[in-house]
This record gives sequence, structure tokens and C-alpha cells, in this order.
Amino acid sequence: MNTSKLLGIIKENNDTQEKLADAIGLSRTRLSAKIHERNGASFNQPEILAIKKRYHLDEITLNAVFFN
Repeated sequence: MNTSKLLGIIKENNDTQEKLADAIGLSRTRLSAKIHERNGASFNQPEILAIKKRYHLDEITLNAVFFN
């Protein structure tokens, strides 16, 4: 997971972690844990797809963020 890249995408889209959390059905705390991979937290496939859709990410960018 490329934390910096995801945070950059959020910022580039004038979004916030709070709004993203709401959009994909997570608490802000849980989203932050997943972004920073705390306590073994990671994004599941539906969450990754929701983020892809929200920010209109292409496959290359998606892979660079989640599967680097």
C-alpha cells in the first residue's frame, strides 16, 4: 500500500478522509487505520473498488496505490 499516493489522490480531488470514510462506509478511525496499515488493517476488494470509482482511477494508478 502506497500511503502517500492515496493521501495525495484524496487531496488532489479536494476531498477529506472524513468524506471518503463516509462514502465507503467506514468510520474515520477505521479508514485511517487502513490507510496507515495499523493493527493489520487493510482495504478489502469492495472498498478498493469504491475508491477507484470515487476518484476515477485507472488500473495503473490503482495498482500503484494498493498493490505496489
